Amino acid sequence: MSKRIAVIDLGSNSARLAIFERTSRLGFFILREYKVKVRLGHGAYENGGMLQDAAIAEVLEALSEFKTYIKLYKVRKIIAGGTSALRDAPNKAVFLTRLKNELGIAMKVISGEEEASLGGIAASNLLPPLEDALCVDIGGGSTELARIKNGKMIAATSLNLGTVRLKELFYDKGDLKGATQFIKDKINALNDEFKSEQIVAIGGSLRAISKAIMERSNYAYKVLHGFCYELRKEGAFIKKIANAKPNDLKELCIKKERFDTITGGASIFDALCAFAGAKSVITSGVGVREGLFLRTILRPSMRFPKGFNPSLKSLSERFCVIDNAPIVRFSRLLFKELAPLHALGEYELGLLSAAARVFNVGRAIGYYSEAQNSAYIVRSGLNYGYTHEQICAIAAICELNSTEFSKADLGEFAGIILGKNLNITALKWLCYILALARNLGVYAGVSARFHLGVLIISGASELALLKANIKKLVEPIKFEIIFE
Repeated sequence: MSKRIAVIDLGSNSARLAIFERTSRLGFFILREYKVKVRLGHGAYENGGMLQDAAIAEVLEALSEFKTYIKLYKVRKIIAGGTSALRDAPNKAVFLTRLKNELGIAMKVISGEEEASLGGIAASNLLPPLEDALCVDIGGGSTELARIKNGKMIAATSLNLGTVRLKELFYDKGDLKGATQFIKDKINALNDEFKSEQIVAIGGSLRAISKAIMERSNYAYKVLHGFCYELRKEGAFIKKIANAKPNDLKELCIKKERFDTITGGASIFDALCAFAGAKSVITSGVGVREGLFLRTILRPSMRFPKGFNPSLKSLSERFCVIDNAPIVRFSRLLFKELAPLHALGEYELGLLSAAARVFNVGRAIGYYSEAQNSAYIVRSGLNYGYTHEQICAIAAICELNSTEFSKADLGEFAGIILGKNLNITALKWLCYILALARNLGVYAGVSARFHLGVLIISGASELALLKANIKKLVEPIKFEIIFE
């Protein structure tokens, strides 16, 4: 098993390098990621797709730098893929030969449909469960679509419609009407299987739009992957970006590096959302790179096992200094036993089980700020498979499980954690149950049951420290505990 795998994704507008580190067969995290804006497609769309000498030289220089980092991190396996500009180029063999001879990198040309599928594989495995969604990946030369239904990808396609392509063919010539018609013609050729009320937004332009929406709304959790918004609220803003002059984009929270392509990306996205009948958008921080990586570890099903989360697995393997399995078991047992009091369901149990697995990851940094460190690590490292609400809730349970707290103690994340799925009372119950489980789970021979309104802890009558610690805990509602 290769512990570290480097994935190079060469698009029309940029080159990206991601170094994945595997902590087990399916557990992994991104060790480092690099991006450089090199336009392999620069000048190509006006010249029959032919890659220009200057663009080839620029890309080879960038990939040479990537090799420096690959060597630094002692990576032995490299997966490299090139997308739109490369697959369109009649002279692609010239570039691929130079890349192999000069840098020792064997790059595969990824077809449009394969590119769409890779984005779909990444999104369906690394976002919260997607029952019905359309993955939209807008790049420099093309736009890829992957339709997901009942959690499975059912269709994928690629359109020769991208931000750099639009810029060179239309925007640089002042032909706005031509650009609009070009977008319309490409999208109208799609069939109805690419319609969905939920859009998964992939690619630099769409992430830039999501980031702008986050900044405008002062969103507390500064993570793009999994960030959601409603088009009824933000659709007008996207149209505003599509129609903005370069000098106006800064006021719309768009970074300067995106000024030359963001209007085209927003225009394509607006038109696709209208075609699809979309109502909501979930931002994906994963795409082709993650798809290429996952394809190497998930064969043949291209799916993680049911209930498996690679980030949760990776965090526990890297940072948990003791085996938390007994605490997880006690957490689930106590949740079930105390159900007559808390009346919580599967959603809350999922949060509790996850927190029980990683509540002490901060101990690897230092004991005295363990709870705060654990919460920070969870918010920073629980990257995949959970909503922002779930991640922040799990972090809060890790931080507050042994303390008495109020809504104010949730700080800037209160508005994300508390809502239709979780209230403050439920959160207090989850914290209390985890605190109980933390104390009980380290003792062999201790058990617990709830009977006639009393929590009976057996095998603990002589355990003075255990009894003292449990008596310090503040129950969400008062009930009797006896030790026998």
